[in-house]
Amino acid sequence: MAATEMEPAKSSGVVTKVDPAEVPSAAFGWSGESRRAFKVAGWVVVVILLSYLFENQQGSGSGSGNIGYIFCVLAAIGLAAVLIRDSILKNKPR
Repeated sequence: MAATEMEPAKSSGVVTKVDPAEVPSAAFGWSGESRRAFKVAGWVVVVILLSYLFENQQGSGSGSGNIGYIFCVLAAIGLAAVLIRDSILKNKPR
């Protein structure tokens, strides 16, 4: 049977902002978050929301309105504003 114990990383560039005493997996480099991955995922969601504007328009002739499109655009604008604000505030010193 394989051993289940793992050796902690040897200060090989693993940067965490948590104390390994509080979060044992921090010693292995598993803690923290990837800001770049969150930003990329956010922009992908913005593109997906805006792509809903180009769906098939079959049901719009029956008086259903465009409320769904308005919500998609507003959600995309809101998410884009949060992503842009985050990138602007990241560059400003505190």
